[in-house]
Amino acid sequence: MSPLPSHRASFAIGDETAARRIVDVLTEIFFEGDTAVAAFERPDGRWDVTLHFADAPDRAWLRELVADGAGREVAATIAFDTVEAKDWVKASLEGLVPVPAGRFVVHGSHDRDRVPSNKLAIEIEAALAFGTGHHGTTRGCLLLLDHVLKSSRPIRVLDLGTGTGVLAIAAAKALHRRLLGSDIDAPSVRVARENAALNGVGNLVQTIRATGFAAPDFASAGPFDLVLANILANPLRQLAGPMALHLAPRAQVILSGLLTPQAPAVIAAYRARGLVPLRHLRIEGWSSLLLRRMG
Repeated sequence: MSPLPSHRASFAIGDETAARRIVDVLTEIFFEGDTAVAAFERPDGRWDVTLHFADAPDRAWLRELVADGAGREVAATIAFDTVEAKDWVKASLEGLVPVPAGRFVVHGSHDRDRVPSNKLAIEIEAALAFGTGHHGTTRGCLLLLDHVLKSSRPIRVLDLGTGTGVLAIAAAKALHRRLLGSDIDAPSVRVARENAALNGVGNLVQTIRATGFAAPDFASAGPFDLVLANILANPLRQLAGPMALHLAPRAQVILSGLLTPQAPAVIAAYRARGLVPLRHLRIEGWSSLLLRRMG
């Protein structure tokens, strides 16, 4: 049987820094072996960014994602076509190594034996491009989670926009308590549930599909002492109000998925709801924030 062709979307962007940032944004969105994202330098110094999809993508949605991360002028230049099939995801993820972040180490199954015995191992299959820990947002969140857990033991924990579940798994392994993970995307919920089981915390991580805080599970599981939200800057700003309504007094919030220049606007949105910044990590052009609700 002849292999099916893959669908391709491509565009050019100004420099390596911009290319790395938009690739990180896109790999935060697409996952589960159906999509691969890559960037290559052109002779003129610009960079070509290419996405390969197993199924035809929603073009308008993709343009909006690129517009958020790279601007509408770049998004308008996206070209779509089809190419012969190839294991693009496997090729793009070759060479991934275990990623340490404080007490946590994120790794693939092939590196299971390389994790030190004194670390909390989080196994995420290398076939998943999203949430593998190999970008600044996930590492930043894990480092901040490690920092929080050195001085507190939050009881009610939420991983909002859980993706592969890596942050929920980390919190469950460290705290040995039940917690809630939610995502707007149904496949993400399934993947997070499978990964929690793979990591031995399937009985501790409850995963639900929900948009924002629009589900009764949030009220029954909260108010939350700790919220982890590794999504994007615009949704983070929009969620500041609803999130504040679901926080316990003195709750802590870890936010990421935002480029460092976007951090002041996100901080301002949460400060207006009574949360003040405690720590600000900058990793590879990305910011991760730790905030606390005052009063």
